[in-house]
Amino acid sequence: MSYRIVLEGQTLRFASAHFTTFGAECEPLHGHNYALTVDLAGDLTPDSWVMDFSEAKAMLRALCKELDHKFILPLQNPALAITQSCGEFEVRFGSRRYVIPDADVAALPIINSTAELLAEWLAGRVETELAKRAVANVMSIRVGVEEMPGQSGWAERSIGR
Repeated sequence: MSYRIVLEGQTLRFASAHFTTFGAECEPLHGHNYALTVDLAGDLTPDSWVMDFSEAKAMLRALCKELDHKFILPLQNPALAITQSCGEFEVRFGSRRYVIPDADVAALPIINSTAELLAEWLAGRVETELAKRAVANVMSIRVGVEEMPGQSGWAERSIGR
């Protein structure tokens, strides 16, 4: 038997600014009101659940808070020249130059700030948080990041516990 829980809703949201690069282009800086959907699958605990909904929602809200009202900076993007000094990030793409205070940046180890890569990063963070909580029964994590209604990127990872 396979079991899963799905978490989504008004409390799993974050508003962030970003831009993506593609080819030799860079889209304009803009923002989204992102919505998160997380699917956790695995065996049931002795208490007959995959994970307590309240604990899972609290964990996911904390992850959303890390990104809320931040500029998402893909640190591994080869098209960007990124420097950090004096409490700020300087980001350059061609003739464009952005200077953003450290406190306003979510600097992520990703190559682009696409919905798919945000979903992959979040899936990794969920796996880390599950390990911290000693949740050993979850076998897979599926994360969807919706940029706008009808437009989502997804990533899925299996957990080899």
